[in-house]
Amino acid sequence: MESKTKFFLTAPQQQYAEAQRCGLPVACMSYRIGKGPRLLRAAMPSLPRGGLMGITLDNEEDSDPGGICNEIFRECSARAFRGILCNFTPDQRLLPHEIVRQLGANCARYGMSLYVTEPYGAYSDKACVLISSALSGGSLQTRLEESIHKFGTGHVALLVEPVREDFFLPSPTGQGQRLQSDELTALMEQLDPSTFFSGELCAHYFTYMSKESGAHFVLYDDAGSIHKKIQLAALLGITDVFLPYHEVKADLFRLIS
Repeated sequence: MESKTKFFLTAPQQQYAEAQRCGLPVACMSYRIGKGPRLLRAAMPSLPRGGLMGITLDNEEDSDPGGICNEIFRECSARAFRGILCNFTPDQRLLPHEIVRQLGANCARYGMSLYVTEPYGAYSDKACVLISSALSGGSLQTRLEESIHKFGTGHVALLVEPVREDFFLPSPTGQGQRLQSDELTALMEQLDPSTFFSGELCAHYFTYMSKESGAHFVLYDDAGSIHKKIQLAALLGITDVFLPYHEVKADLFRLIS
């Protein structure tokens, strides 16, 4: 993998201090925009410092994006954050769109980075858009190439979201049942299936039959498949990669080497 790849960790407040000890920049996912709007921070064992501020947005009908953006930058200054990650879900209200616009302009002015989820990529040409590594169909390479074409070189980051899903076959919606890590392990120990690797999805899979529910298709990631996704992103010129600390901590140093 090219050495220019920049890795970031995402971590909730309970794991923030542990994640910081890995030596990578950490996005502290402990902030949210609440009613008012006001910037709120979850209780933490110690105050965050450095890395990125990770923000979610409550589903409230609020206004005054300028006020909340000023509050965000005051907190960034106090906590020495070097960037902001807006983990906003799709929303048709004006507030999150305006927040992204204003944060983009201010981050560019202050030399800070701004990362936004894909639905908000069109609202600031200063932002870097997070594209998930998780697919249940199609081609990851095509997905990343289309995103680069849409948002521009240097404006796409890979958001690693390990997949572990059990799909009924046929699966017209492409939606499966999410499996926890221990559930996947138990299922594989029970079935001892023949597993395969999909080069298009960059993920492993196997199939099985159930007397109760018929045919199943299980798609999952491990350290090897995640590493391949990171390598693919690097080959396409995507330099920024976000890893969820709680999902990858056991394999972290293998993934970033």
